[in-house]
Amino acid sequence: MPSWRATLTAAAVTEAPLRADYTAAARRVLRREQAPYLALRLLAAPPLVPYLAAGLAFMNLVDDTAENGTARERADGLKDLAERTAEALDTPARSTDPVLRAYAHAVRTRGLPEHWVHGFLAGAATAEAAFTGFGTEQDYQDYLDAYALPGILVFTGLQYAGGPDGEQTRAWRRFVDAAQRVDFLADLAGDLAAGRLCIPRERLVEHGVTPEDLRAARDTAAVRALLADQCARARRALDASADVVDHADPGLRAVGRTMTDLMAHQLTAVERAGAGALRRDIGYGLLAPLRILARARRRP
Repeated sequence: MPSWRATLTAAAVTEAPLRADYTAAARRVLRREQAPYLALRLLAAPPLVPYLAAGLAFMNLVDDTAENGTARERADGLKDLAERTAEALDTPARSTDPVLRAYAHAVRTRGLPEHWVHGFLAGAATAEAAFTGFGTEQDYQDYLDAYALPGILVFTGLQYAGGPDGEQTRAWRRFVDAAQRVDFLADLAGDLAAGRLCIPRERLVEHGVTPEDLRAARDTAAVRALLADQCARARRALDASADVVDHADPGLRAVGRTMTDLMAHQLTAVERAGAGALRRDIGYGLLAPLRILARARRRP
């Protein structure tokens, strides 16, 4: 694995202040999400790594602002972040945030259409900050389009010079559908404790399950059937997203395979947990990510 300095040089990030900004963005990712950071550093082509690290840092910054604090704090934080992001994109020298400066440089250098950036921030304010749950499957699909898809493309869209085309966008839409379904199942316990129900309420009605059944972690036949149905939907979405690797830049395909493999591993753990997923969140575990990373490095 090249050193971070060599990686910056490979990406033609040569000016000392800019190198410091990209380093700050990478450190933010490392503190928050070690597995994705390691996947990028170990598996992505070095010329892409700084740009993608800045994209992931920005995506995480928006997510954290949308999900933490009171409703008023989230709304005010997102408004302020949207203004600061617009300033960084328009006049980078005026920005005081190294993560935003690095991200603005990545957007300009890679030619990512700014509508993805502004759309993600708007979706964070309207679809995520006040989110408590979905009424229907259509509500969930609308959430993907408003927030989750722009969120993944402010990061992965940087792999494409000029941004993703229509086919690539549709591939990442399938990927983010799978990612959200798996994530919502893996985080059921924590979300329920926080007052968020990420399974559409119409699915509960179909299976004769109440929100209280889930909050109380009742291990009933109806609850097990509901969870099995949601896992089956996630499994189908995961299968449908497998071609995202074919639509990725060659320098990011190993990362795409690793992300897909990690989701499949986590979904299998949720399936095995059954109603236990209502009592504790289901993580990746300690050894599985290392095995998956090692396997990805051995692939041609």
